[in-house]
Amino acid sequence: QVQLVESGGGLVQAGGSLRLSCAASGRTFSRPAMGWFRHCPGKEREFVAAISWSGGSIAYADSVKGRFTISRDNAKNTVYLQMNSLKSEDTAVYYCAADPSRSWTIVRDESEYDYWGQGTQVTVSS
Repeated sequence: QVQLVESGGGLVQAGGSLRLSCAASGRTFSRPAMGWFRHCPGKEREFVAAISWSGGSIAYADSVKGRFTISRDNAKNTVYLQMNSLKSEDTAVYYCAADPSRSWTIVRDESEYDYWGQGTQVTVSS
């Protein structure tokens, strides 16, 4: 079985930064596309960022573009989300997801992802 474990969440003041990590373990992936999603209170889960296996294709939600950076280290089976200039509206549970069926494209649709982490809470105080 594949496991995704997020870490790096916490409480930060508005304008601050956090770096989330998502480590994959278990059955070896076949070059998965990876994504980050978030679930804000009172809203549906939404797309944040996605990255192809090579890192050559990246996409961001408009709400985080210019502030968040997604990256990956395939040797460590880890994907990262660097979050800068955080705002109170970034408060959410952040989830990483993996889609082993797609390597060279980015995936925005959460229904396309097969594996999910348990989530990590990010709270931004204003």
